Amino acid sequence: MPSRTLAPLAVAALALLAERAMHPYEMYQLLIKRHEDKVVKLSAGTLYRAIERLDADGLIVAEGTEREGNRPERTLYAITSAGHDALRARIAAMLGEHVNGFPQFSLAIGEAHNLPRDEVIDLLTARLRSLDEVVSYIDAHLPGPLEESGVERRWILNVDYTRTMLLAEAAWVRATRDQISSGEIPWRTDGDLLAGREK
Repeated sequence: MPSRTLAPLAVAALALLAERAMHPYEMYQLLIKRHEDKVVKLSAGTLYRAIERLDADGLIVAEGTEREGNRPERTLYAITSAGHDALRARIAAMLGEHVNGFPQFSLAIGEAHNLPRDEVIDLLTARLRSLDEVVSYIDAHLPGPLEESGVERRWILNVDYTRTMLLAEAAWVRATRDQISSGEIPWRTDGDLLAGREK
């Protein structure tokens, strides 16, 4: 097993290969279809590099090739027993431990007092629009009522979690924006900020 920690994209790739052997392009298409690109940074190039690392580490193995029509041959990969062990260990670690991802918003909102009140209100309003757009995208691309779609809920727990976190963030941002707007959270004016700069 590799000494380095599996990156999120490597976990997603191993999880696909735990379902069945596939070639990287099929994996890429399936990740897009399942909207995993909203959960991990994904491009065809980064996926191919992740596959190369997993192969070099012995977590997957080339199982053969297949050809469709005039397309070039594609290498099929399968997960190894070491890959299963690494996948399980990484998922367990990610589920059981809180790791601070150092999100930019935490820093920005903590330092927002350096901006004028009206600008902060406008920026928080823009963030709310952005959050609402993502939630709307998720809602539009969910497979419909799960009981009718045939998709087991366990396959989209990450989407459910992401949607729940976005709604919670939107509620917090909305309440905070309204408290700044109403004066419940005192804020310095443009003039106060300029005066502080001149000292």
